[in-house]
Amino acid sequence: MSDFQFTSVPFAPAASIPAEYTCDGEDVSPPLSWRPPPKATESLALVVDDPDAPGTGAFTHWILFNLPPSVTSLPRAYGAGDPRVDTESLTPREGMNDFGDVGYGGPCPPIGETHRYVFTLYALPSPLDLSAGADRAKVMTVLDGHVSTKAEHVGTYQRG
Repeated sequence: MSDFQFTSVPFAPAASIPAEYTCDGEDVSPPLSWRPPPKATESLALVVDDPDAPGTGAFTHWILFNLPPSVTSLPRAYGAGDPRVDTESLTPREGMNDFGDVGYGGPCPPIGETHRYVFTLYALPSPLDLSAGADRAKVMTVLDGHVSTKAEHVGTYQRG
């Protein structure tokens, strides 16, 4: 088992995501912390997906890439360029989520359905050569075969 893993998330594995991080609340990203990645890591990428979304295979809620490996946490309501995170060595970029926005879009399943939300943090040997606003298909194509290791954390959410 890799030592690269999430260490602090405001919900336990497989537990319900607090409403403040969803479309029923403030719809801001949760604070996240993780152990340092392997030494050869040059950048990190984070993808948040809902694998239970009907008809899509996976609905993407957030793509964040080119985080420096020295970053081991993100504050609540983070967005690329947030001065609360020191990213001098790289310029983090956010991709297009499946809501059609750049940045975080919280869980918002159909009423009465419980969906899983997978937070996957990838350790990479180099930054991704992609522009801000890249969609999941482009990001995953570039990631394919270049991931050193990854950490996952899964939460659930059900509306009304």
